[in-house]
Amino acid sequence: MFLEPNFRAQRSGWIEVVCGSMFSGKTEELIRRLKRARIAKQHVLIFKPKKDTRYDENAVVSHNANSVDSIAVGSSSEIYNYIEGVNVVAIDEAQFFDMELVEVCQKLAVRGIRVIAAGLDMDFRGKPFGPIPNLLAIAEYITKVHAICPHCGSLATHSYRLSEETETVVLGEKDKYEPRCRICYEMGNILDFRNS
Repeated sequence: MFLEPNFRAQRSGWIEVVCGSMFSGKTEELIRRLKRARIAKQHVLIFKPKKDTRYDENAVVSHNANSVDSIAVGSSSEIYNYIEGVNVVAIDEAQFFDMELVEVCQKLAVRGIRVIAAGLDMDFRGKPFGPIPNLLAIAEYITKVHAICPHCGSLATHSYRLSEETETVVLGEKDKYEPRCRICYEMGNILDFRNS
């Protein structure tokens, strides 16, 4: 879909990325920013991938049970269908979207829309996850949030998978993942390797 640039509003459009490991507060931070935008009387829409049904099929829900109504979409290009009159577009679980999300965010920002994307920057293998690395490259603002490693109390930067599933995308919560610092993450991988 072609979106004609809105050069008058262009100075108000930008991309923000909130990233980190699981249980680091990404969605909580996204919801906090949306509440502030609503206080400022801005028209806000939040999107999530249809495949993320852990808490609710349509709402974005944080691990602390804070929630906000959202629109579940199957692909990033579907976002274009909803942007008329919108000031802020938020995207939760951005790592689950297709790679076209980067172009969609670029076009929205050029139209003068503030875009806030939240997602995991690394998968359970410690590799860059989905479109997040490319979003980080083009974002004006980046916030990296951290969980706490339950093993040593250090800042957690990795999502350690507790189950034996090997697919990149496995939906789960504390039953399948825990946050870990770099050292505890590596130690866990060494122990898992020795035990297999």
